[in-house]
Amino acid sequence: MEQHEKLFSNENLKAMIIPLFLEQLLVALVGIADIFIAGFVGEAAVSGVSLVNAFNSIFIYWFMALASGGAVVISQYIGRRDTQRAGAAATQLLLAGILFSLVSALVVLLTQTSLLTLMFGCVEDDVMEACLVYLRISAYSYPALAVYNVGAALYRSFGKTVTTMRLAILVNTINVAGNCIGVFVLNAGVAGVAWPSLISRSFAAAVITLLCFSKKNPVSYVKEQLVRLDWNLQKQILRIAVPNGVESSVFQLVKVALSSVVALFGTYQIAANGVAQSIWSLAALVSVTMGPVFITVIGQCMGAGALEQAEFYFKKLLRYTLIFGVAWNALIFGVTLVLLQFYSLAEETKQLIIWLVLIHNIFNGVAFPYADPLGKGLRAAGDISFTTLISLFTTVGVRLVLSVFLGITLHMGVIGIAVAMCLDWVIRGLIFARRQKSGKWKTFKVI
Repeated sequence: MEQHEKLFSNENLKAMIIPLFLEQLLVALVGIADIFIAGFVGEAAVSGVSLVNAFNSIFIYWFMALASGGAVVISQYIGRRDTQRAGAAATQLLLAGILFSLVSALVVLLTQTSLLTLMFGCVEDDVMEACLVYLRISAYSYPALAVYNVGAALYRSFGKTVTTMRLAILVNTINVAGNCIGVFVLNAGVAGVAWPSLISRSFAAAVITLLCFSKKNPVSYVKEQLVRLDWNLQKQILRIAVPNGVESSVFQLVKVALSSVVALFGTYQIAANGVAQSIWSLAALVSVTMGPVFITVIGQCMGAGALEQAEFYFKKLLRYTLIFGVAWNALIFGVTLVLLQFYSLAEETKQLIIWLVLIHNIFNGVAFPYADPLGKGLRAAGDISFTTLISLFTTVGVRLVLSVFLGITLHMGVIGIAVAMCLDWVIRGLIFARRQKSGKWKTFKVI
């Protein structure tokens, strides 16, 4: 395939990947900073924020699933060079995000006490109070989160990830500064951590929405589409978004179940697993970054009817993900060895953290690119039902079942849970790799 025939040059890919990676890195680091600042309020505050964040992640992943579903549709229309229909799809995605997030926020606000009692009823009173304060304020931000995710999905669909990166820098600076003012200046406790998140998310939603209405963009929101539901476009979006959302919800529920399993293994294993997971989130950034890139590139190729180019970019993007993923995971493991020297943890705990990070990072570098970014590429091509069913099967049938078997029955503890997670990636990755090689994904249509 000649260079001039390609839809995406190396410079185009670089301009998408690097800003998106830096944005994801910033978000991860700011998340760590939030918990760190909350620690100055007290243990109850940290516990409350952590518990509610785990609950909020269910909604956040649904908003992301909706945005990803819309991104596939938008990317395919862009590939077809039908910018008018792409703009209409983006606006319908915005409308769906607003409606869904408003209903979600309303349900949570009306049932907050019952929900928290059902999920965390055994926690101490001061922790429950912190949960209630943080959940109430964070629920107000659901619409802002949804609106921002939709706008960011639109910008990523036409490759301007540098814009979302710059906005992320500004927004997260506001958030961290607000946390410091709320906790250290105003002594507002948990509310001092929650309100800056609401303010920064609302600011991000307002800015990205204004940018998305700009006619200078290749694709922009269409005002007329905001006042009516286009059921054809909504069905195209929801056909991808709903399976993504179901998959994300099941994944989050399995994580909650596995947290209960980890609680059986004793204090030092719980501590080691907690520290390791914070490191894992950083190690996974390359694959997390490449997922939206697969959606944009493969989606546009399929929309343009360029099947050979889609095949070419599947291989090229996967190669990038493997090379950069292995290098990044190796770097994070090396940094972990250095940082653990400064942790005031027992030597037994440190050794367990090293093993957990080593196991995770090896498989995150070589198996996860096939299990996740490649799967997103198949979805962008329209291969939705197959990828969703396989992901649900491996999440429950491999990760959950083997975690219980290895962790409890074989007495491997958290090591067993880490091994089960990696086997999930290996099996799913092998199936997705075979699916991609078969070419079956070329037969599906999204638009």
